[in-house]
Amino acid sequence: MSIKQEKRIRRHKKIRMNMQGTKAMPRLFVSRSNQHIYAQLIDDDTAKILVSASDKDLKAKKDEKKMDMAKEVGKTLAKKALEIKIEKVVFDRGGILFHGRVKALAEGAREGGLKF
Repeated sequence: MSIKQEKRIRRHKKIRMNMQGTKAMPRLFVSRSNQHIYAQLIDDDTAKILVSASDKDLKAKKDEKKMDMAKEVGKTLAKKALEIKIEKVVFDRGGILFHGRVKALAEGAREGGLKF
């Protein structure tokens, strides 16, 4: 494992020590790779995924940018969450720094109606 991955895992462990998702206020977990971005609402009490969204689900145009796709994933996730009556979430960035696509996803989720 590279040093960069070890640092991300260490940051994620520190974040997760103080964070717990419940049925009423699930954890919004963000994961990204070089090409895709994924988001899930997780209930840690029962260890179940309540809602998930990714840019693979969306019909992407070839010239659409990753930042725009991340924002759309956030809006899609918020829409699905509001359908099952979830308005508040705890944001878990997974040890990834809060800028770029992760920030765009968070802004999209806020525009969609989620509060965190």
